[in-house]
Parts: sequence; C-alpha cells; structure tokens
Amino acid sequence: MSVLLVTSSPRGAASHSTRIATEFAEKFVAADPSNTLVVRDLVANPLPHIDADYASGIYTPVEARTPRQAEVVGVSDVVLDELFAADTVILATGFINFSISSTLKSWVDHISRSGKSFAYGENGPKGLVSGKKVYIVLASGGIYSEGAAVQFDHAIPYLRGVLGFLGMTDVDVIRIEGVGMGPDAVAAALAKATAKVDAVVAASQGVAAAA
Repeated sequence: MSVLLVTSSPRGAASHSTRIATEFAEKFVAADPSNTLVVRDLVANPLPHIDADYASGIYTPVEARTPRQAEVVGVSDVVLDELFAADTVILATGFINFSISSTLKSWVDHISRSGKSFAYGENGPKGLVSGKKVYIVLASGGIYSEGAAVQFDHAIPYLRGVLGFLGMTDVDVIRIEGVGMGPDAVAAALAKATAKVDAVVAASQGVAAAA
C-alpha cells in the first residue's frame, strides 16, 4: 500500500494536525513492511499559486509551452503523479478562518485538472481519481462538528465536495477539536484523535489479513 501524507499547517512542530497525521501515516507504514510513505510538506515546500502561465499552460501542447509554462505545469504533474500512485491519502490542515490553509488550497488547485483528474462528458463531469481512501485530519480551536458553530465549518464540506468531484468519495474525518480551550481540552482532543487513528490502523490490518 502506498500512503500519501500531505501536511499544510504553518505552525510547524506546534501543529496538532501535522502531529496526528504524521503519526497516523507512520503507524500505517509500520503495521505492514510492504507499505510505502510519500510526504508532501506544503509548508517546507509550498506549491506556487496558480497564475496566468499555469492557466494557459495546462491547455497548451507540451511542445508549444514556454519555459515558464512548462515549469508550473510540471509542478502540477508531479503532485498529480503522487496522488494517482497513492492507495491511501492523509490530508492535514488547521482550521484557518473557517476553512483550510491556503497551502492546501494550492495543492487542491494543482490536482484539479480537466482531462487529468476529472473530465466532462455527455452526462456531465466525471471524477478520474478512483480507488482511494482519504482521511482528513483537521485541528480547530473551537468545536465545529456540532452545535451552533457547525455553520462556520467550510473546511470539511469543501474538501468532501472537491474530492468527491475528482472521484474520491471514500473520505473519513479525524477532528482534533477545542484545542483553543485550555490544556485539558488539548489533551482530550489529542487522545480522542489518537484513539481513532489506532482504531483505523487496526481495522486496516484486519482487512489486509482477511485479503
């Protein structure tokens, strides 16, 4: 199994989403020696925001692209190759201004390409990225999975929507909620997220053994 880990929090070592997602990916790999891990750190190596050269370059034949077009489209090709090669995708982000990090949004922009990850036909759009299991690890200062603040959660609906559009409909969410509510809340949120990670890894091993 190939695991793709995409981290995006600007908080570095202090990031709860990066910590839990990294531990998650490492446990997946440790559980089965045949598993491999590819890490895409969007903070250490941010992707360029899409620009005019990208927007024109993706529709320009390879041999006719300018050097700049070739460069930016080449970046997109690399992240798409990583995505298509993965069996399991783990996306980590902090809850920033009610949505995902801008670095993760850039990743989404680079993997969302007509003719590559989706296509339009007589019956409308069709996602071309299939057969993936996706986990979203989201850390937030408040509680947004329930209660009055649910309406402010634009992160999970957006990611579910765009991933589903590309063909990735098997998506689970691991929340690390309430980390802005004091040390006890942080400890409880991390413990809950870790327990879910461990349960997922254990379940995946049961499936692998049965197969």
